[in-house]
Amino acid sequence: NVSQVTEFILLGLSDTRELQVLFFTFFFLAYAMVLLGNLLIIVTVRTDPKLSSPMYFLLCNLSFIDICCTSVTSPRMLVDLLSQRKAITFEDCIAQLFFLHLVGASEMFLLTVMAYDRYAAICKPLHYTAIMSRQVCWALVSACWAGGFLHSIVQTLLTIQLPFCGPNTIDNYFCDVPPVIRLACTDIHVTEWLMASNSGLISLVCFLVLVTSYTFILVTIRVRFTEGHWKVLSTCASHVMVVTLFFVPCIFIYLRPFSTFPSDKHICVIYTVFSPVMNPFIYTLRNSEVKASMWKL
Repeated sequence: NVSQVTEFILLGLSDTRELQVLFFTFFFLAYAMVLLGNLLIIVTVRTDPKLSSPMYFLLCNLSFIDICCTSVTSPRMLVDLLSQRKAITFEDCIAQLFFLHLVGASEMFLLTVMAYDRYAAICKPLHYTAIMSRQVCWALVSACWAGGFLHSIVQTLLTIQLPFCGPNTIDNYFCDVPPVIRLACTDIHVTEWLMASNSGLISLVCFLVLVTSYTFILVTIRVRFTEGHWKVLSTCASHVMVVTLFFVPCIFIYLRPFSTFPSDKHICVIYTVFSPVMNPFIYTLRNSEVKASMWKL
């Protein structure tokens, strides 16, 4: 395009040196927990034949996506927290934006598939093996990545066709659609509504499907509160908690015009850092089979 900007300056979370050191320590530990926790889940599921059900297959893929998601933003953020000048080239910024939306949208679709898997297992137990066969699982995971790619390529193409000729300061710690397109030297009302209808509606629809799925599960077990059903209820509650932690900030950020609201960089921390940290705890530490396999490993 006709952009004259060759790099962007990331303002980060704070310009206070003491806070930057504190943030570096916290986010370094969080990133290490994401890598170690999710790698442990992947190795455990791959090496234990007992964990071969569709639920664990999908959990393994969720762990891989969480590693990818946090690796898109965390390493550069950690480097920038120790740097005086937080610059990122135009090409690197667009690449970060593309991969962030690729793995982010893929995770949304995968969480929706995992909710459908729980619905099939609890509400249609006699047909579960046919509904969630290994071929179906692979097809669903492939569809999640394909959907994430289509979403991301649309966001990226809408961004790179904008001219950037003036300010180059991004009030965030990574490149995302809202703060980047605010810097465009043109009217972006049509573009931002197209992007909001893309990202925002995907987040909202996936969240509504998730809530509907868990509602059907609760309705199914409402009259039979045996010990096993209390376990199901507890598991669903924890899943809903982590799903809410991931989806609500995304809906808040993307389902609205970008140019009329201030930066949401502190809210972005929730779904780029906290959610990947919470997933290993929510989906494994409450699961006795996974914990037993981890101890054996």
